[in-house]
Amino acid sequence: MNEKDNFQNSTLPGENSDTEPSLAERARTLMHVGGYSTLSTMSQKHHGYPFGSVMPYAVDGSGSPIFLISQMAMHSKNLRAEPRATLLVAEPSGSLGGARISVMGDVAKVEDDGLQEVAETYLSRHPESKQWAGFGDFGFFKMTVKDVYFIGGFGVMGWVQADDYIAAEIREELLKDTRGNG
Repeated sequence: MNEKDNFQNSTLPGENSDTEPSLAERARTLMHVGGYSTLSTMSQKHHGYPFGSVMPYAVDGSGSPIFLISQMAMHSKNLRAEPRATLLVAEPSGSLGGARISVMGDVAKVEDDGLQEVAETYLSRHPESKQWAGFGDFGFFKMTVKDVYFIGGFGVMGWVQADDYIAAEIREELLKDTRGNG
């Protein structure tokens, strides 16, 4: 099985399979593996238009994306005015036939309650960001997932309800194969 096949062979929404990962499981696994990511916020300069920024992320135990953002960044300014955003993550292959996911939700700055756990989760994924986390200008933000659209490749796509995404397990066989270990 190659990396592309991991996300393409999938059960359809509503199907129950003990052997094939569901779209929700594939979506959670892709978010865990990571890839190229873009955060789209609502532009304050050009009302009604999305504004996309390359955005490193980590995910917590429920699959919620976590970000470390400078208060001076354009996407930070946009989020203060309008918290709705979409995170697009595409598998590292970068091919049009590759898997990708759009996670939509509200993004809010993480305050005192839960800040340490969020920081540890993010910095374990991006240890090089530790230097930025100590600057007063940077803060940790977390997306509350509202909806998910997953594309596993040509012909494999569908909406995944937020509750199904949150409840889904990361499938080990997909992890091994996407990291080249399988």
